Amino acid sequence: MPRGPRLDYPGAIHHVIVRGIERRRIFRRDRDRDHFLERLATLVRDTQAALYAWALMPNHAHVLLRTGALPLSRLAQRWLGPYATTFNRVHQRAGHLFQNRFKNTLVEEEPYLLELLRYIHLNPVRSTLPVTLDSLDRYPWTGHAVLLGHRAFPAQDTDFILRQFGTTVDSARQVYRQFVSAAADTPRRCDLEGGGLRRSAGGWQVVQALARGRERWAHDERILGSTDFVQRVLREHADLPARPTINPCATLDALCARAAAHFGLERGEIAGASVRHDVLAARAVISHLAVRHHGMSLTAVGRHLSLSKQSIARALGRAASVYRKRGCTAADFLLDR
Repeated sequence: MPRGPRLDYPGAIHHVIVRGIERRRIFRRDRDRDHFLERLATLVRDTQAALYAWALMPNHAHVLLRTGALPLSRLAQRWLGPYATTFNRVHQRAGHLFQNRFKNTLVEEEPYLLELLRYIHLNPVRSTLPVTLDSLDRYPWTGHAVLLGHRAFPAQDTDFILRQFGTTVDSARQVYRQFVSAAADTPRRCDLEGGGLRRSAGGWQVVQALARGRERWAHDERILGSTDFVQRVLREHADLPARPTINPCATLDALCARAAAHFGLERGEIAGASVRHDVLAARAVISHLAVRHHGMSLTAVGRHLSLSKQSIARALGRAASVYRKRGCTAADFLLDR
């Protein structure tokens, strides 16, 4: 079954996995790895994102980050697309470098952030690479050495992570190192792959026996977290069924009218130059429903609202935050309700 639309909002934590097509290498030399990290570092800094953990394997890569001013999908476009283009040119190859779209799991910070941190950093030790727990401390292609102070990578937010382990840098590094070491000889944890209620209810077999009702939908492979977290995320980021429209102008007029009524605005304010908070919230909702639910292009929505394509993209990125802060959902604005 295909995965649904990506779940994202400013401040969300994601475990991102990028794989090579047909399990082929996405790094052939250290310069490739450097380029991959340089592009990621630039985007992390420019978008006020936070990078917590990463590991570069021969044919895939893991990254744990918190999104900032740019949605994850757009960040990945600017990161992976140019990298693939350069890789193909340098290595004189053609075609796709990565397998399908990248995979991301939305992560509940407590208790999964630190578990994923060591899970990602232990990847080389648990692989066929000649990396041991001791050599991992100075291994250049994970964030583990950065946290221990053996490698410089300013884009990685080491301060935030080390504060989870101690009040001073030296003591925090020692506790962190012990934390990673404690899991070095244990098997990979399958429960770090998402699933919500399916995991918290006792596993896949238990869920299959559950009666119909809320238990059937309170899980999602795109989310790693408790049942309450899964339910809250799905409630705030309800997946909207695709409903292409044959009359975009009429649909946009109706969406604007509904959003204006909800936020107490005049219809003309939404398409004008106002930057009032309520106006920005209304534009975010309209953009989200028009693009994600009705399949309209950013250009078409922008033309109707007298805004640029870039402005609609920014409004679209604010939608999740608007729903969360205003106590509403996308379903509240659907025209067929």
